[in-house]
Amino acid sequence: MKTLTFDPTQASIDAIAGEAPVDAHRLSPVWLRERFTQSLPWTPEFTEDAAWRELPPEAVPAAVLIPLVNRPQGMTLLLTLRTAHLNDHAGQISFPGGRVDPEDRDPIATALRETEEETGLSRQHIEVIGTLPDYLTGTGFRVTPVVALVQPPFELAADVFEVAEIFEVPLDFLMDGANHQRRSAEFPNRPGRRSFYGMPFEHYFIWGATAAMLRNLYHFLRA
Repeated sequence: MKTLTFDPTQASIDAIAGEAPVDAHRLSPVWLRERFTQSLPWTPEFTEDAAWRELPPEAVPAAVLIPLVNRPQGMTLLLTLRTAHLNDHAGQISFPGGRVDPEDRDPIATALRETEEETGLSRQHIEVIGTLPDYLTGTGFRVTPVVALVQPPFELAADVFEVAEIFEVPLDFLMDGANHQRRSAEFPNRPGRRSFYGMPFEHYFIWGATAAMLRNLYHFLRA
């Protein structure tokens, strides 16, 4: 079984981002739908290796779903914990998603297909409201984040090969800059020190590309 050779929770905390939380009234389905119809100036934040920031043509196209669940007590974000034996991002917390298949019509189709395959979440519960700018990972994926509202009740059935656990995190926790840590560490087989975001929640540690795309959602909603 493949195991992580790097423990991000042991990386040094360099700073807390610390910006104010997104206003509570913005974390509602009505406001979120409206936000994605607007063109407001905002600046995406890229934190992966500089070599990947120029969207190289050889990057592998992929898409993920950012599933915002409309719970009575407040919106949550549905995430997955990947199994430890996978070749890419093993043992990490991620959005459901994956590589674009030739038969996929567009990144939205990829995100919906992968979500259903990985989590069993039927697309009848999913309302896509928009996308965020493509994000380049240090492992060579060009990822389109697809933002969607998810309406309970729904049933889940994890793909046991890819997904060890499915869980939810309160959206207001993730959309608060006080919970966004800047960390740095030296990675195995990669020269120099790398900086990345971490968002610890209970016994979960959200970091890397997932945390970085959440930072972009955060900036987008605060614009």
